[in-house]
Amino acid sequence: MRRVLAAVLVLALLGVGALLLWQRAPLRSGGPVAGNGQVERGRYLAQAGDCIACHTVPGEAIFSGNRPMPTPFGTLYSPNITPDDETGIGKWTADEFYQMMHTGRGRDGKLLYPAMPFASYTKVTRADSDAIFAYLRSVPPVRRNSRGHDLRFPYNNRALLIGWRTLYFQEGEYQPDPGKSAEWNRGAYLVQGLGHCAMCHTPINALGGSSPARAFQGGLIPMQHWYAPSLTSNRESGLGEWSEQDIADLLQAGISSRATVYGPMAEVTYNSLQYMNDADARAMAVYLKSLPNTDPPDSAPALAPVRADTEQMYSDGKRLYGEHCANCHGAEGQGKPPHYPPLAGNRSIGMVSAVNPIRMVLNGGYPPGTRRNPMPYGMPPFAQFMTDAEIAAIVTYIRTAWGNPGAPVDVREVGALRAATVE
Repeated sequence: MRRVLAAVLVLALLGVGALLLWQRAPLRSGGPVAGNGQVERGRYLAQAGDCIACHTVPGEAIFSGNRPMPTPFGTLYSPNITPDDETGIGKWTADEFYQMMHTGRGRDGKLLYPAMPFASYTKVTRADSDAIFAYLRSVPPVRRNSRGHDLRFPYNNRALLIGWRTLYFQEGEYQPDPGKSAEWNRGAYLVQGLGHCAMCHTPINALGGSSPARAFQGGLIPMQHWYAPSLTSNRESGLGEWSEQDIADLLQAGISSRATVYGPMAEVTYNSLQYMNDADARAMAVYLKSLPNTDPPDSAPALAPVRADTEQMYSDGKRLYGEHCANCHGAEGQGKPPHYPPLAGNRSIGMVSAVNPIRMVLNGGYPPGTRRNPMPYGMPPFAQFMTDAEIAAIVTYIRTAWGNPGAPVDVREVGALRAATVE
């Protein structure tokens, strides 16, 4: 990411978009001939692709663009994709829209930055692309010029994208695996394509790209200061040991008997996944559960006090946990499901990265309010009355107590996250 070609990374920012009404309007003259069935299917697919997250500023007209996306190289701004003739996609054809989705090139032929997940959207079928286009043509047009990107030199040189595309972009629609079931293939199509899940759940290398060989093995989400866990069968999140129903519940409701979503994933669930129908949610679960087990968890974690930096840090963390955490999460980390998750045996606590538990103690958080979980319970922030050392002690304790296999937390890591997440 620090080299020149890293300019072309450009982040699958999930945004913080508030849920807006998916408005409808009659198709404009000159637009594609589409029945309500195609428009409604396009609405569903646009939700599956989480288009609102990047193309809508919270509180402003849907899909009117100019959502800022800060990166280490400057700020990108999403375009207006309403059907306005002058500032949106009103003069686009269905062919041009498909070519953009499929090739990562704009209507004018310019190479798109990969903030637009064309490396995933290239897998979308022509029929689904046409449905999304019909839906976008049905929303109210907004006259709003798209703001130009504000990238530093040399990152504003689009020619650099040629190198990135050579290394990391493979054009082509999803091809079903004849050796798998129709349900598995449907799940693979949604996860790999419109869902673009790999953009966050795959490690990003120094060139701002990701290797297919490491797909879904987890990684830090740049600029958001969260860690997207591995989705491979038994590494970190351990989906291989989950039931398909547990996975589907987490996708649709944001909470299941195994886990709860927070941070960027909560936004994805709120904006997108809660609207998936049961069949598609289950198909995604079938595919995700089948991901290969690339790195099984440690089956024999060391005893907690030995894993802590010092006995004193562990002891301080145990005391602070009893004062502030045990009431909800239990003296032995057993939790009070479904509202307060267990911490003992919780793989999200003991992952390689301690970013997520540190963020939760610092900033608190709520699962998303979804149709299946409209009044979620949450966790308050502790940043305002706990020092970095105290938070490091608590997180060290919960990562190493009760047989959890996590490593101790350095006070400096807490301080860095506190500074990075201050608005």
